[in-house]
Amino acid sequence: QVQLVESGGGLVQAGDSLRLSCAASGRTFSSYSMGWFRQAPGKEREFVGAISWSGGITDYADSVKGRCTISRDNAKNTVYLQMNSLKPEDTAVYYCAARIGRAVLPRGDEYHYWGQGTQVTVSS
Repeated sequence: QVQLVESGGGLVQAGDSLRLSCAASGRTFSSYSMGWFRQAPGKEREFVGAISWSGGITDYADSVKGRCTISRDNAKNTVYLQMNSLKPEDTAVYYCAARIGRAVLPRGDEYHYWGQGTQVTVSS
């Protein structure tokens, strides 16, 4: 069992940067691959990016590739999502998720644990 708590969301202007954090409980954090997803009002949840248990493999959605970087600090049980050059279309609730295993996957149904989400709002 792992509990995830996101933080770092807020209201920013287009072009700004934001770093989201996801703190995980438990002693086996390094066993989990981690993902970031987002859901905008009226839209389905979508994949943002993911990182392997070691941090050596990352994957990103095309919509954020080149603007976002996922990293993790296993000593701190925390995964980060650095977002740059934010756009109004990035406005959404951002969720982190954990899956048991080493694969980096874009499908939400492959993840076992979810945080409560943090709101990111980008004004134009």
